[in-house]
Amino acid sequence: MALIVAVVLAPAVRAAGQDVKIVALGDSLTAGFGLPADEAFPAKLARALQKKGYAVSIANAGVSGDTSSGGLARLDWSVPEGTQAVILELGANDMLRGVDPSVTKAALGQILDRLAARHIAVLLAGMKAVENFGPDYARAFEAIYPALASTHRVVFYPFFLAGVATDPKLNQGDGLHPNAAGVDIIVARIMPQVETLIARARSARAARQ
Repeated sequence: MALIVAVVLAPAVRAAGQDVKIVALGDSLTAGFGLPADEAFPAKLARALQKKGYAVSIANAGVSGDTSSGGLARLDWSVPEGTQAVILELGANDMLRGVDPSVTKAALGQILDRLAARHIAVLLAGMKAVENFGPDYARAFEAIYPALASTHRVVFYPFFLAGVATDPKLNQGDGLHPNAAGVDIIVARIMPQVETLIARARSARAARQ
């Protein structure tokens, strides 16, 4: 099973007095497959941050069906100059297609290296594996994210779909993509890590000034 391929590149959602420029780089889980643009993860996260008093912009660079290698290939135009922070959510499609975990890890590692070279703070969102390819594959795939988090200076959120995966009340009919209520859960759970990401981005900017 593979996630349906469709390109969704929404404009940034801005809070008054823009401060930190964030790009949400991911697949359909970021793009908001099956949802109105204002119900997608980046839009809802931006509104939640605004309610907490943060001045940010969050650009939706989610592409449905994208793999980690695809994200690497489009990195430069998906994360333009001036970006200060990235929420990296990729790998679900690699897993659903049975891509060798070493390939996924290498692509994500290159993304992290290139963002670090640009002094961009990163929140790395992990993913869990379905059992289609057996327990050995699942263990190898799921080990990618903590391994990368241990070797790169990132904010780490172990499972992007924590509290949402497998719950039919929080997912669309395909069982793969969160519905609007599911996105709300994701936003609430990941918020502490996003706040840490913003703090890192501000600190990095201050150090360069």
